[in-house]
Amino acid sequence: MAHLFRDRTSLGESKREMSPPSLTTTATATMPAAVNSSLPSPFAADLTQALSLSDLRDTAYEIFVAACRTSSGKPLSYIPASNGNSPSSQSSPSNNTSPSLQRSLTSTAASRVKKALGLRSSSSSLVGLKRGSSPKSESGSKSSTSSSRPLTVGELMRIQMRVTETVDSRIRRALLRIAAGQVGKRIESMVLPLELLQQLKSSDFSDQQEYEAWQKRNMKVLEAGLILHPHQPIGKADTGAQRLKQIIRGALERPMETGRNNESMQVLRSAVMSLACRSSDGSLFESCHWADGTPVNLRLYELLLEACFDTNDESSIIEEVDELMEQIKKTWGILGINQMLHNLCFSWVLFNRFVATGQIDNDLLSAVDGQLEEVAKDAKATKDPTYSRFLSSTLTSILGWMEKRLLAYHDTFDGGNISTMPNIVSIGISAAKILVEDISHEYRRKKKGEVDVARSRIDTYIRSSLRTAFAQRMEKADSSRRSSKNQANPLPVLAILAKDVGELATQEKKVFSPILKRWHPLAAGVAVATLHACYGNELKQFISGITELTPDAVQVLRAADKLEKDLVQTAVEDSVESDDGGKAIIREMPPYEAEAAIANLVKVWMKTKVDNLKQWVDINIQQEVWNPRANQDGLAPSGVEVMQVIDETLDAFFRLPIPMHPVLLPDLVAGLDRCLQYYVTKSKSGCGSRNAFVPTMPPLTRCATGSKFQGVFKKKEKSLNSQRRNSQVATNGDNAFGIPQLCVRINTLQKIRMELEALEKRIITRLRNAETASEEDFSNGLCKKFDLTPAACVEGIQQLSEAVAYRIVFHELSHVLWDGLYIGEVSSARIEPFLQELEKNLLIISDTVHERVRTRIICDIMKASYDGFLLVLLAGGPSRAFSLQDSQIIEDDFKSLKDLFWANGDGLPADLITKYSSTAREVLPLFRTDSESLVERFRRLTLETYGSSARSRLPLPPTSGQWNATEPNTLLRVLCHRNDEVASRFLKKTYNLPKKL
Repeated sequence: MAHLFRDRTSLGESKREMSPPSLTTTATATMPAAVNSSLPSPFAADLTQALSLSDLRDTAYEIFVAACRTSSGKPLSYIPASNGNSPSSQSSPSNNTSPSLQRSLTSTAASRVKKALGLRSSSSSLVGLKRGSSPKSESGSKSSTSSSRPLTVGELMRIQMRVTETVDSRIRRALLRIAAGQVGKRIESMVLPLELLQQLKSSDFSDQQEYEAWQKRNMKVLEAGLILHPHQPIGKADTGAQRLKQIIRGALERPMETGRNNESMQVLRSAVMSLACRSSDGSLFESCHWADGTPVNLRLYELLLEACFDTNDESSIIEEVDELMEQIKKTWGILGINQMLHNLCFSWVLFNRFVATGQIDNDLLSAVDGQLEEVAKDAKATKDPTYSRFLSSTLTSILGWMEKRLLAYHDTFDGGNISTMPNIVSIGISAAKILVEDISHEYRRKKKGEVDVARSRIDTYIRSSLRTAFAQRMEKADSSRRSSKNQANPLPVLAILAKDVGELATQEKKVFSPILKRWHPLAAGVAVATLHACYGNELKQFISGITELTPDAVQVLRAADKLEKDLVQTAVEDSVESDDGGKAIIREMPPYEAEAAIANLVKVWMKTKVDNLKQWVDINIQQEVWNPRANQDGLAPSGVEVMQVIDETLDAFFRLPIPMHPVLLPDLVAGLDRCLQYYVTKSKSGCGSRNAFVPTMPPLTRCATGSKFQGVFKKKEKSLNSQRRNSQVATNGDNAFGIPQLCVRINTLQKIRMELEALEKRIITRLRNAETASEEDFSNGLCKKFDLTPAACVEGIQQLSEAVAYRIVFHELSHVLWDGLYIGEVSSARIEPFLQELEKNLLIISDTVHERVRTRIICDIMKASYDGFLLVLLAGGPSRAFSLQDSQIIEDDFKSLKDLFWANGDGLPADLITKYSSTAREVLPLFRTDSESLVERFRRLTLETYGSSARSRLPLPPTSGQWNATEPNTLLRVLCHRNDEVASRFLKKTYNLPKKL
């Protein structure tokens, strides 16, 4: 069994302020200090306060001595201790009492009682008391008991109950007198206080005051045993009880004469015996009932059982407990005690002694636990209401003390006393089971399978203690935060608390759960579920107050996420062998969704960044002047800055201390992609398109044969064309849409397109460095790509390139192309001026635009030049007329145009030139074809197109704008610009076309 602990720690005291109780080890006439810390007796709750503890102990000792007389009725002889100091005279009190009291205590054999209870041996042998350690007598001198005389049970009991030799001698003297006068009469047929009152006079006491106090005490005992707590209930109108009460009241006010033949004594005896010997049906008992009414009998028996403890080591039962217990049980007849009541009382005495002596003696707890097993059997075997009442009060007291500690076991137990916890829990569970299963009426109405008392109690203890411990950790964390507020970057309270709760869960798992698992298979799971709920309540309030992403918020949420994963892991491990696999416990742990909370905050942060970027784009795109000299790369400053902002935003995102970069990155990239696409769209907005610059084709007319165009007509035509073009392209001197500015826009979009490729690579690098990234997060790269902007850039560059090309050809150079080429005499209005101006613009383009888009823009300019050349030939209006002889000039001019872009091999590739000049090469041969052949070909193609309906009248073919040598409208336009009679007559006859507009 456990070793004797000298450094005792009270389970009821704080572990931080502990001092061992002061124990009195010397046997004195007063109770030791340790008993003052004992619990109130459940058997004394209803007793009158008139009987003190000392009164009850003296009465219990008197009953013990009287009960241990020889049953044969042989008179006892007595030799007073004052007659001499010889060994024979000193030993006479014991030698002349009953054989049971004379039994020697020199045996060292192991006690049966202690074996049954599992108790250790006492640290001091009461045999040592034979050598003068008995309580002092009134004179203060030590007993002169011979060291050779062995200690007897009677003297042992006197010492254990702290009774002086003088008092003991007086009791034995009275018992000798009683026995002498009532030979053969059993002690159970007497009322001991009544007999003692008659036998002892004031002369037997040291003074009158002591005698009067003794007499009053016996009167109070009679009142308690016969009136207040009788064996059989007394009616309110019982005259005998009323008479006895009056006698006792009178005796308490003034001492009464108690001689044998005294009238007052005779009246007292009559009243006492009438109550003590009556039965429930009114007949008289052979035995007297004066000390067997509850709770008087239980309280007296409790005091007798307490004598089993060593006065020098109050947590240990004496070695001679077998002999002493044998004698104590002889009081059962007087006190009305049976084995069930003995088991109940002894359980209480053992438990109370554990409480009173420092609360660390595990042997006592084991003994209590064993006794409660017997009590549980007794409780099932009887339904006696009186027994059940005191069983309930006793177990309630035990359970109340236990639960006060178990409901906060984190404060109760530490490394010094954790060994007592299993027994304390076991006792608490045993008491609770008896109370619920054998006493509770509610339990009986339910099926037993519906109530698991042990599991329910343990569940309550775990949840209560951990809630208390959590509250303490919460206060500690708050205090820690306040003390560190002047430090740099102090941890938030909930981050500190998460760490403390994690440590608390670890302690629970290692220290307490293995103990509690005996009664609750999911002890650790319940513990972590409780902590999860406690922290979750605090976290919920915290999250509800968060409006933006802050370092504190991220720290708390990450700490909460880590804590939750640890708690859930513990719950899962603890539930492996459970029937439901721990599903019930896990259901008690609804996710904190800390990651979701972080994600939501990050999404708010991202939305703010994206919204701010869009506002920035709106402001800066309006202020942008697209100055080609703003920087050496010919880029718009706004374009450079928008990419810087995006890169800084991504960098800030990856610096956020969050665990879900890979998850949230696609949303951020998509938002930035939309903003950048918006910038690209705004960059090309208002720059015009191909159709905005190409002039509208004039109505079809026919040429007058040999006509000479007048300058007035030419000016009018030019004025009309200029007005029309100006209405289509509203430049109004706005330099933002000039050719250099358009080139800056193109450069900027190309730069963005190139920067995106580098940016996507940097994103993947940053993602690899993210703590939670996995290989699959960046293997496909889909979530890191800007999907909208690259396509918008390509489209924007294409649109701007066409705008530059057609703006140059049809707007900037309209005076030498549309308004000058082939106006009037073909030979005097050739293409050379246009080529000269076009070359100047090509040089500007080459010097301004990025090399990766330069070829594209020049190709578009070439295509626009070809379109303009054909438009002059086929839709130039009545101011232009061509003869067959002019065809060579036209072909030479077109060759010059191609040569400009060929640039002797330094320009565009030949295949591109060939590709884009294919339409002109097909159409130009029509200008050297005679008019009759053109008319015939036109008729044939028209009939093929429109069928037989065109035989009566040729329909006017619509203008498609797609020139082709086999297309009727193209042939018709060649005829409209043919300066000969055949063509003019055909047009007049077939369509009645005018000669002028």
